[in-house]
Amino acid sequence: MTTRPVRRPPAAPAAAPRRPSTAGRRSPPLNARQRSSVTLDARQRSSVTLNALRGFKLTIEYDGTRYRGWQEQSNASTVQEMIKHALNELFAGEYQMAGAGRTDAGVHALAQVVSLHTPRAVEPATLLDELNRRLPKDVNILKVEPAAQDFHARHSAVARYYLYQISLRRTAFAKAYCWWVKTPLDLRAIERSTAAFTGLHDFGAFADKRTGEGSPRVKVNELRVIRRGDLVLIRIGASHFLWKMVRRIVGVLVKIGGSEVPPGLSVAELGRRYAQQIPAWTAPAAGLFLERVLYTGDAPPGEPTPLIAL
Repeated sequence: MTTRPVRRPPAAPAAAPRRPSTAGRRSPPLNARQRSSVTLDARQRSSVTLNALRGFKLTIEYDGTRYRGWQEQSNASTVQEMIKHALNELFAGEYQMAGAGRTDAGVHALAQVVSLHTPRAVEPATLLDELNRRLPKDVNILKVEPAAQDFHARHSAVARYYLYQISLRRTAFAKAYCWWVKTPLDLRAIERSTAAFTGLHDFGAFADKRTGEGSPRVKVNELRVIRRGDLVLIRIGASHFLWKMVRRIVGVLVKIGGSEVPPGLSVAELGRRYAQQIPAWTAPAAGLFLERVLYTGDAPPGEPTPLIAL
């Protein structure tokens, strides 16, 4: 007599682990529809790659008066730090960001560009509102646009433009946004000297050395000097800039306008004759603005316009 094997009923599925209660917790800043369906656990967080992230291009304006520049520092308040604080609240540190340029302490920006990559799908308008709600009053996101995954604010840039403001009179209200030059300036002498700076030159004598900055050769696309009432506007556009290069060019131009340096000297000749003096001639940070950052297909900025009323 044969015996049949006893069939046992299938085991009941294991009970799902209970989720911890969320009662009393602070609601997330973005609602469920705005958040991505992707949830990162501890193991996934360490393997997030750029290909898994959504790209954005942020255009930012800021008053740099109370900041030690753009770049985050361990012992000083910076613009990048303010933006990272806001991003950390939204994305819990799971993002990648980069700025187009490292503005110095006290330097302002009309249109700094930041590339942002985040694992969450967020509407640009929502991201703009959520960031601005968390930023101090002297830092403002002007625009948030979708960007390609390989967009990088610094590496993708093809040109940068800076605008410097010189005041020809004493002012009680605009000291943080211009440099009052007391010496009478010969603007024609300055204008005659601008052509010598355009083109590809070695600007090593016009820059402080900084680790990792590479070649001192820079191609200057534009150098314009325009008077608007009691303001003199100096615009400089180039492929990139060396540390303090713009402020030292402005300082040399002021010395030319004050008849302390002859007009029309080449960049190389200025470097040979005045290498020791140029650092001391560095223009104050207060008058300098990062005006525009250009990417492939962007048109250069139009006519320079004053940023203060004198």
